[in-house]
Amino acid sequence: MLAGIVSGLRIAEPRTFNALLTWETGSLVDRGWQVATPVLPFLAIGLVTALLLGGSLNALALGDDVATALGSTVWVTRVAAVLAVTLLAGGATAIVGPISFIGLMVPHVARWVAGPDQRWIIALTLLFAPVLLLTADVLARVVLWPGEMPVGIVTAFVGAPVLIALVRRRKAFAL
Repeated sequence: MLAGIVSGLRIAEPRTFNALLTWETGSLVDRGWQVATPVLPFLAIGLVTALLLGGSLNALALGDDVATALGSTVWVTRVAAVLAVTLLAGGATAIVGPISFIGLMVPHVARWVAGPDQRWIIALTLLFAPVLLLTADVLARVVLWPGEMPVGIVTAFVGAPVLIALVRRRKAFAL
């Protein structure tokens, strides 16, 4: 029923349609400091937590028993990792909306470049994600000139084939 109401609003009011499209696919349009400032404390806490967890995540990748033997408290690492991911993903979504495939693609590319060390994966993800997002935003603004396509659509077009390639590659390694 609610989906029907949303569809009716889309058809009845063009401005509502544009606003809904922006929030459903994500956009960097009109996202200045006034939008980002309230979210910055959450992003900062998530970022610091993620950066501090690199070594513990490396230990956890070896298994619970090995991580415990290495001095890592497994449940604390897991809870802190979930907290960091929640703060970072929630903060980013609050600022620009749901932009698909960035969070799925970029860590895999970072792992491909850096290897299995989580400290490097986290650092490279911090570098690669904004570069990919800004590149996709430029493409979204140029492709339909003088109009504009939501950046989430561009990342979906790029991200879906990359994700399929990653899944196929993993299946090939499993054989």
